Amino acid sequence: MGDIIYLVERSLTMLKHDLIKRNPLRLLDSEGSRILGEGEFGGVVARAGVGKTAFLVQVAMDSLLNGKNVLHISLDQPVKKVCLWYEEVFNSITEEYNFKNGNTLWEEILLHRFIMTFKSGDFNIEILEERLNDLIEQGIFFPQVCLVDGLKFDETVREILNELKLLAKDQGFPCWFSIKSHRDEPKVESGFPVSLAQVEDLFDVVFELAPSTNEIEIRVLKDKAGRFKDPGDRVVLDPSTFLMKKSD
Repeated sequence: MGDIIYLVERSLTMLKHDLIKRNPLRLLDSEGSRILGEGEFGGVVARAGVGKTAFLVQVAMDSLLNGKNVLHISLDQPVKKVCLWYEEVFNSITEEYNFKNGNTLWEEILLHRFIMTFKSGDFNIEILEERLNDLIEQGIFFPQVCLVDGLKFDETVREILNELKLLAKDQGFPCWFSIKSHRDEPKVESGFPVSLAQVEDLFDVVFELAPSTNEIEIRVLKDKAGRFKDPGDRVVLDPSTFLMKKSD
């Protein structure tokens, strides 16, 4: 019986290793899986419906497979909808690579994910910190990676981001954000949409999703001293699944 359990655990470990190794994030990042350090901010900017949430969920999935605890904060979607995003991305990944034992792995990584929702107008860092402290002090959950999906980048966002950066540094986790742009929104000289340019200095890494006829290109708007590889290994989102993949 002990040998059987050992083989199952070894199989799961190999499955996770393979999924991590094959993740197209490896093509974007030349230094391994940890794109952001503690207290650092990363963003993905695109128009509505282009794949920002799918991108974030794949970043989260990579962290979950690496055994990290992921806090997903949603400001415009209920828990059920966020869960569905994770299920669809996970199922697409396992189908893409024809992996077996997906159910066992799914149950394992769910233990490392916590979804927290806010009404958009009610989100503030004081309440977030209170809710986090409740979870941490009871030993329920401590985040190692944080995702914020749906935050409005308006004239009030700098204050929120400044407070969240202090919290992220104090708690020791990086934060990823979805950033909604608009079709006719002007860009500054550096290529950032105006709404993001006002707080660009707070971000360490920013990707842009740029849709074309057959794919959604992932462009690097900001990186950390040339960390990301040359676009010879161009990474895109497949518009049919929103999965990252190497461009043909």
